[in-house]
Amino acid sequence: MTDPGRGFDPATGDGAEVPAGRREAELRTAYEGLLQIRRLVNGPAGAGVPAPWEVARPARAVALVLEASGITPSAVDGEGRRTRTGYRVAAVSGAGRVEVTWVGPPGGGAAGEEQERLTACAAVLGERGWVCLLYRGPRGRRFLEVEPPR
Repeated sequence: MTDPGRGFDPATGDGAEVPAGRREAELRTAYEGLLQIRRLVNGPAGAGVPAPWEVARPARAVALVLEASGITPSAVDGEGRRTRTGYRVAAVSGAGRVEVTWVGPPGGGAAGEEQERLTACAAVLGERGWVCLLYRGPRGRRFLEVEPPR
């Protein structure tokens, strides 16, 4: 949840499930803080575009926006097996870019949901100033490539 040296850790989809109700207050505070940082440092663009802090830490920023919007993150157990279907945010090669996938337990139906769910993720991120491109990768699985505007 919160590491005192680092602050709030948004759900990237690679962590353990957290019971409902335990993160809401911290999540709300972290997200409101992100929007306040945007308003303070972005000048006329305000909260509509990522702040330099986000551009330097895109995986954290994108995960925070997705979690704050109410989209469910995936989760894994102690052995790394998927236990819940949801988004997964991961850094990719190339500065400032991340990949968002829709993953879940084997046989859980994530592949059948991915276009609709990733389109919803792209809409939320686009409203917050991120540029999202939906691709079809290996084995036909879709993913979003997300980066700040240029």
